[in-house]
Amino acid sequence: MTESYTIIVPDPEILSRVCGANDSNLKLIESFMGVSVFARGNEISIGTHDSALQQQFNFIVNRILDEFSLGESSVTDTELIQSVLNNGEFSDRAFFSKYSIQVPGGTKKVYPRTRGQAELVKCMRATDMVFASGPAGSGKTFLAIAESLRLLLSHKVSSIILTRPVVEAGESLGFLPGDLQDKINPYIRPLYDAMNSLLPRDTVKRLSENGIIEVAPLAYMRGRTLSDAAVVLDEAQNTTVEQMKMFLTRMGENTKMFITGDRTQTDLPRKIPSGFVNALNILGNVEGISVVELTAEDIVRNELVKKIIRAYENEERD
Repeated sequence: MTESYTIIVPDPEILSRVCGANDSNLKLIESFMGVSVFARGNEISIGTHDSALQQQFNFIVNRILDEFSLGESSVTDTELIQSVLNNGEFSDRAFFSKYSIQVPGGTKKVYPRTRGQAELVKCMRATDMVFASGPAGSGKTFLAIAESLRLLLSHKVSSIILTRPVVEAGESLGFLPGDLQDKINPYIRPLYDAMNSLLPRDTVKRLSENGIIEVAPLAYMRGRTLSDAAVVLDEAQNTTVEQMKMFLTRMGENTKMFITGDRTQTDLPRKIPSGFVNALNILGNVEGISVVELTAEDIVRNELVKKIIRAYENEERD
C-alpha cells in the first residue's frame, strides 16, 4: 500500500483544465472523494493508501481526460467535471469500464456516461440487431459509430456501412449539384464528425477512399445483401414502414445492424407512419433483437438541452 496514487497527464494544457483556476476543479474532486487531491509538475495525485479510493480516483480522472479529449463542449470545464461526478455512478465503475469502447488506433477511449448508454453498448455486443431510441444528445449515434469502428479495426467485420434516409424538402436529390457524394454529404456529415473525433482524419479518409467505410442514402440499399459489416442506420425515425422493412431484410452473414432514431422527431409528411416506430412496436420481443430506450437523463450535451427535452415531454403529456 502506498500513501498516495499518481496519474501522469503529459499535456500541460489538459492538466491545467483538470486543475481549474486556483485548483478549483481539484477541490471539487477532493470534496467528492473526501480525501486530498493535488497536482505537481505533470502529475495529479490522491493522498490515500486506500486501494478502492485509488481505483475510484483513476476512473474519475480518466473519464475527465476522455471528456476533454473530445475537444468540443458547450459547457464549462467545471460543469463538465461536475457532470462526470454526478453521472458516473462510481459504485458501478467496473460496469462502466466493462462497456467502454477502445477503438484500435483511436485517439481516445470512449466511456458510456450514463447507465442507459452502458446498456446500449452491452446490447450492441450481445445481439446482432439493436434499435436505439432516444432524444438528441443522448449519445446513441456516437456510440454506434464507436462500436462499429471497434469491430472494423479489431477485424471482427471487414466494412462499415453508414446510411440515413434522405428526407427532401422541396428539392429532388437528383437535381442538387455535384456527384452522389456531394449530394449526400449534408445528410452524412454528422456521422463523419463522429468518426473524425475517434480516429485521425487521414485514417478515416483512407478507409473511405478504399471503400472500407461506405456511406449511401437508404434508397441505395435496395437489392443488396450486407454481409461481414457493421451497418448504422441513423435518423431512422424518418424511414417509412416499407423502407425499414427493406433495410432490415438486407442483413447478411456476420453483420451487426445498429438502428438509431428519435421516435418524437419524425420529419415525414403527415399521415405517413414512421418505419422506426413501427419496428419498435413489432420487433421488441423478437429473439436476437435488442431495443434500448434512452431518455432525457442520458443527454450529455448542455444541461439546457435536457431541460428543453423535458419541457416538450411535459407538454405532450398535458
